[in-house]
Amino acid sequence: MIRRGAWELSSQVVTPNTEAAILARIIQSEERELTPEVARYLLSMKLPSSDEERVQELSAKARSGSLTDSETQELDSYLHIGILLGVMQSKARRLLQSEADFARQ
Repeated sequence: MIRRGAWELSSQVVTPNTEAAILARIIQSEERELTPEVARYLLSMKLPSSDEERVQELSAKARSGSLTDSETQELDSYLHIGILLGVMQSKARRLLQSEADFARQ
């Protein structure tokens, strides 16, 4: 969602030229066609376990109210990338489902 020149991805607004905002614009571009091979690859993507553990640590600190400013930014980065990955994977699932529906006809 665009809000006054910025992307709103979580509790923080991402300014127009952060990595997450740039990647979001690339993902949301309709100029490129997603292939089934790329869709399957996107669906296989996930955070490495060390990053998942770090997100859990930061989330626990956030719930207790003890995050530093840099940890808040780090957690927001994880959240933004998680949302973007979710959008990409949703597009991938839709493509593969439509391919399957087409093949059944």
